[in-house]
Amino acid sequence: MRRIQQTVFLLAVTGLLSACGASRPVSYYMLDVASAPAAAAAQQFPVSLSVGRVATTHLYRDDRLVFGAGPVELGTYEYERWAESPADMVQDILISSLRSTGQYRSVSRMNSAVRADYIVRGHLFGLYEVDKPQLLARFSMQLELVDPKSGMTVWTDSYAHDEPVSGKKVADVVEALDKDVRAGVQQLTAGMGEYFAAHPPQQPPGH
Repeated sequence: MRRIQQTVFLLAVTGLLSACGASRPVSYYMLDVASAPAAAAAQQFPVSLSVGRVATTHLYRDDRLVFGAGPVELGTYEYERWAESPADMVQDILISSLRSTGQYRSVSRMNSAVRADYIVRGHLFGLYEVDKPQLLARFSMQLELVDPKSGMTVWTDSYAHDEPVSGKKVADVVEALDKDVRAGVQQLTAGMGEYFAAHPPQQPPGH
């Protein structure tokens, strides 16, 4: 009986010490929203854009960083997290990139009171760390331009790229993801500008 009591006491002390131990801190990361200003020679379009919320899976509405655990499996980090959801950050970067071109009359969020000539819809398919065969940062996204009057999608384009990671830390992966996202969004917004250049919008009467 005494040996049983001693065992229970030791287990209780071990549990108490574990509870008092310092827990691992959570690290938070952000994607850089700021965009470089476009060249002054950019073609101007008499168009207002409304950018909708980026459509994606629940993985990219959560704050945990995602990694690829195999060809068909994804996992999430417990202590490495985004300061905002990836979907919201990608929407912010998209708006910033479109505004920085200086090509549009206005660029606003879809929930604003501004009535836009076109609606921009994004679909985030992937934003995660790839472990094998080498460490990579994977980003894939599709962009659509919709005419709200007709409900027709008048332009669409997609981007998918694996960016090499320079180090082995999670911060290195985030840096590569940031580079990949910025390059992808810039490529997609440039393609949208090319669409408007090839299909010049008609100015309303009196303008």
